[in-house]
Amino acid sequence: MPELPEVETVKRTLQPRVAGSTITDVLVHVEKMIKTESPAEFRAKLIGQKIHDITRRGKYLIFELDDYFMLSHLRMEGKYFYGDDEGARDKHIHVEFVFENGKKLRYEDTRKFGTFHLYEKSVDLATTKSLSILGPEPWSEEFNPDAVQAFLAKKNIPIKSLLLAQKVVTGLGNIYVDEVLFAANIHPMKKSGELTRIEVENVVKYTQEILAKAVEMRGTTIQTFSYAHGSTGSYQEFLQVHTRKGEPCPRCITPVSKTKVGGRGTYFCAKCQPEVKS
Repeated sequence: MPELPEVETVKRTLQPRVAGSTITDVLVHVEKMIKTESPAEFRAKLIGQKIHDITRRGKYLIFELDDYFMLSHLRMEGKYFYGDDEGARDKHIHVEFVFENGKKLRYEDTRKFGTFHLYEKSVDLATTKSLSILGPEPWSEEFNPDAVQAFLAKKNIPIKSLLLAQKVVTGLGNIYVDEVLFAANIHPMKKSGELTRIEVENVVKYTQEILAKAVEMRGTTIQTFSYAHGSTGSYQEFLQVHTRKGEPCPRCITPVSKTKVGGRGTYFCAKCQPEVKS
């Protein structure tokens, strides 16, 4: 699933290409992806709208138009392609935005899990169902050890599950939670409320450092992530434990272990991240 670094990379790639473009047509091939109105209404509202900017909140792309904000969530395997009309539509292209210059922005999604929400610009996006549940951005003042410790204090669920929930901090997914917890020497099953002050400080520190490095490397490509006509990220070259089951831990050479936490495949070092028995 594209996480914050991947979505940020898509944003930075698309913004200079489509900002200033006017939408002349919208082709919706999979109707269930449009969540706030019918596909026909979605198309009618967007025709004639100019894209002024693309921003990001958590894992959402936010297209700022003349009269609307369009939120796009890539879910598991969504990706965008921008360019000339290339003839026959690939079966995995599910939404197409046509511009006045004849070029298209195509949304591809093998699993068809992606979503589009359209809101009038008079709406406070922070209050919408999509964004109101999100925690602070990793580099915001609100994401700090005091706030995180207060949030975790009364939680009795595994720290990995809580970090994946997007409420402590937004943008972390399965890949980067594994990497943050390894860097912080925290077992993924440790109860959130049992983290020490130093562990909380390290969660904040390594979340910020690892996500920043991953953004610099244009994300992680393990299976299908690409951000522009097949271009891939390179942070996978820096992964310490994620997907490295059986390989030696980079710190202690103990073979990396794999388990499941909340149904998610989870990688960790049993020696560097010892389990704490309650």
